[in-house]
Amino acid sequence: MNKFVVITGASSGIGQKVAIKFAKRGKNIVLAARSKDILEQLKDELEEDYGVQVETRVVDLTDMTVVKKFYESLQDLEVETLRNDAGFGLRGALWENQATQLLAMIDLNIKAVTYLSQLFLSDHQNIPNTQLINVSSLGGYQIVNDMVAYCASKFYVSAFTEGLAHELQERGALLKAKVLAPAVTKTNFDAVARNTKDFDYDTTFKKYHTAEQMAGFLMQLYDSEQTVGVVNEDTMDFELKAAQFKAVGFK
Repeated sequence: MNKFVVITGASSGIGQKVAIKFAKRGKNIVLAARSKDILEQLKDELEEDYGVQVETRVVDLTDMTVVKKFYESLQDLEVETLRNDAGFGLRGALWENQATQLLAMIDLNIKAVTYLSQLFLSDHQNIPNTQLINVSSLGGYQIVNDMVAYCASKFYVSAFTEGLAHELQERGALLKAKVLAPAVTKTNFDAVARNTKDFDYDTTFKKYHTAEQMAGFLMQLYDSEQTVGVVNEDTMDFELKAAQFKAVGFK
């Protein structure tokens, strides 16, 4: 039986579509998110349609004690890939954001990704064919108006993951660390970021990708030897690249 792919943020958007892509390849899946009903429904669909083993974890990864317990719950599984997709953004000037939401965003986008990455690398860095894929954003390589804190959190994810890729390579580790950087993608991201239930991508953006398209891009990154998979802002083409940040002190 194949090993497991762990996907956080799996209840909707890109995470949900990625789970389907991996299941189509016969990979066992661990689905992690806050919505139990949606996870259980997706679990049933994946098991019935693709004959894979699916486990669910109902977790709120803004709580670091929960992050640790979540990771510990995976110890009896052979995990091949950890994909950190859970995250959200806030629109508006920094002083307009609610402090509780702002700090929760930092906890999820930065602290949870860091902690899960550390735990996973501690156990898996020398296991063949393992990958850590952290989801950043095109906003992790440029600043977007009214999303300064969100972009800063994603700059962290990009630099952190690229740095891990350098460290792993220098130490001769077998695990590969990679970063996915989507541009505008039609999910519930902007509804959450704008604190609204009704958001029309077609009237707001000239170009965007669907979650299905971005999931396909992630699989290209997964299959490649490159570190970064990023959407070109001008063409909206998906590009596979080497690490983008300058690394000092590495061979």
